Amino acid sequence: MADYIQINPSDNVAVALRDLPAGVRVRSMQGDVTVLEAIPQGHKVALKDFRAGENVVKYGFPIGHTACAVNAGCLLDERNVKTNLSGLDTYSYTPDFSAPEFADEGRTFMGYRRRGVGVGVRNEIWIIPTVGCVNGIAEELSRMLRQETGCRGVDNIAAYTHNYGCSQLGDDHENTRRILRDMVRHPNAGGVLVVGLGCENNQPEAFMESLGDYDRTRVKCLVCQKSGDEIGDGMTMLRELYAAASRDRREAVPLSELRVGLKCGGSDGLSGITANPLLGMFSDYLVAQGGTTVLTEVPEMFGAETILMQRCRTEKVFNDMVSMINGFKKYFLDNGQPVYENPSPGNKAGGISTLEEKSLGCTQKSGTSEVVDVLGYGERLRLRGLNLLSAPGNDLVASTALAASGCHLVLFTTGRGTPFGTFVPTLKISTNTALYDKKRRWMDFDAGTVAEGEPLAELCRSFTERVISVASGTRARNEENGYAEIAILKTGVTL
Repeated sequence: MADYIQINPSDNVAVALRDLPAGVRVRSMQGDVTVLEAIPQGHKVALKDFRAGENVVKYGFPIGHTACAVNAGCLLDERNVKTNLSGLDTYSYTPDFSAPEFADEGRTFMGYRRRGVGVGVRNEIWIIPTVGCVNGIAEELSRMLRQETGCRGVDNIAAYTHNYGCSQLGDDHENTRRILRDMVRHPNAGGVLVVGLGCENNQPEAFMESLGDYDRTRVKCLVCQKSGDEIGDGMTMLRELYAAASRDRREAVPLSELRVGLKCGGSDGLSGITANPLLGMFSDYLVAQGGTTVLTEVPEMFGAETILMQRCRTEKVFNDMVSMINGFKKYFLDNGQPVYENPSPGNKAGGISTLEEKSLGCTQKSGTSEVVDVLGYGERLRLRGLNLLSAPGNDLVASTALAASGCHLVLFTTGRGTPFGTFVPTLKISTNTALYDKKRRWMDFDAGTVAEGEPLAELCRSFTERVISVASGTRARNEENGYAEIAILKTGVTL
């Protein structure tokens, strides 16, 4: 196992693959450097003497500038490296596409075919409130059906509670309706009971009409204020949904039908070296099979957005991406907040100093494929291939948006660890082996072996088998733990 890595020959920093003590010699394209102070795993060591204001280069790109002079062999972190980013930017379309690395292998997974909504990877019963006022009823109904059936014949029975559906205006109200509507039509659900109150802004009747032509044997609506016994009526509806779903069976489905969300959180200095490149390679593989991947976290594209823009399939897709990027920056500015206030304390502790550094690592999850479409928040997938989705970096908000767009599962890389899951299987991929060994109950896959010398291509093959296994029914850790919830983006006034 190497002790450090210079990722790109033009980099003027190296990254510690393990804790480096003072006195260690680091070899680089710029020459040998002696480490002058302890460098924690994932952090950067200077490969040259920096004057104040000089660019710090990692991944072959500037990740910021030095705030003061820094000697070769010293630690570079958020205390002495500052972002180069500021304000809105203008962009030009200069496409640059790579040749596909993979060929179509004609592979399959075992999924559920759903009338009108496509293929699902789970057969679950969901109870979805139109408004937070009926959260307790939704949870009671879910608990009663689980006790009555033991979940025999289905993968799970869950109520997805939230705080919204009333006292919202404009975009917030529409965001809530969109996410809930996307959930009702998600193919991972074998049956959905929509539970409304009756007096909320998100009126149950109008909400059901917004679903369009849906399968009424699979989707039902309970309006509590209109029912004399909402628990009894709800259980009658749920028993009908359960009976229909329990007859469903998995069948072989082409891998081209699989839709996967790409997300990271609690990143560290190894994220852009191990787990994120692994997801990038898997994304390229799945796209080559005719499948679909979705990258989100718009603020964590800032500083690396031009790399994605060069891969936009058409000028329209490029223009849509520019609108998404600058629209999100304007959202920050309109709320009087700094555009580039990132990374989080955990990211910094893991070795990430600036937003550019995080973004350059984050966007590696998208691989090298062409960007085929850009989706607004709450929009559903239209095209197969690599898509971009407008959503913030917040883990649960972004993961919920990925699932709502139509993703069957979410792949989540982390160097710090997190136990959560959204309403689809949420696989955690560790960036370092120490985290995987420490948190086996949370983590689904260890990408830290790349830092220990395992070839990325070999690891991607075993990772692909793991993803296909989960798509075919193997439970992710968050499912085993019963961790599944949703979060909806809120931007405006609450009445």
